[in-house]
Amino acid sequence: MKTTTTHLSCSCGAFCLEVRGTAIISTECHCKSCSDATRRLETLPVQAPIRTIHGGTRYVLYRKDLVSLLAGTENLREFRLGPNASTRRVLTSCCNTPIFLEFKGGHWLSLYGDLWKQHELPPLELRTMTQDAPDRASVPDDVPSGALATAGFYGRLLVAWISMGFKVPEVAVKEAIDA
Repeated sequence: MKTTTTHLSCSCGAFCLEVRGTAIISTECHCKSCSDATRRLETLPVQAPIRTIHGGTRYVLYRKDLVSLLAGTENLREFRLGPNASTRRVLTSCCNTPIFLEFKGGHWLSLYGDLWKQHELPPLELRTMTQDAPDRASVPDDVPSGALATAGFYGRLLVAWISMGFKVPEVAVKEAIDA
């Protein structure tokens, strides 16, 4: 069986990574944390809006062991909502492209959907935390959302972790950015 490899880069091309295999899931998150972080990151000069037209943040989740940072890692900067935040968003300092969201102790990376060309972005499978959307009525019901769908989401994460032998690889980022 042939393994799929996808190369992705920041807006200016100074940073690039590759993902191998298939994604765990392709999502759009509406949680307060993602909304707050996106609002703050969009105050930086960015090439394109980070939020979707429905106000969510688009992610494609991959096991960490299937993601390779190839070039430009010196441009990576982490952003946290606060000093004790359990999540960090990583973006580039060269062009402020959001690269991934990482949960403390997580075995996956939530890669920002804007890294893909629109026609290559894996299809949306799930919307999470739609109850937090400022205008829930504007969020379409074209894909699953809600508690049952979220249980399946966590199931996929668990299967991915088992496949990795319960490892949690580290992704080193040396500097921070303030937004």
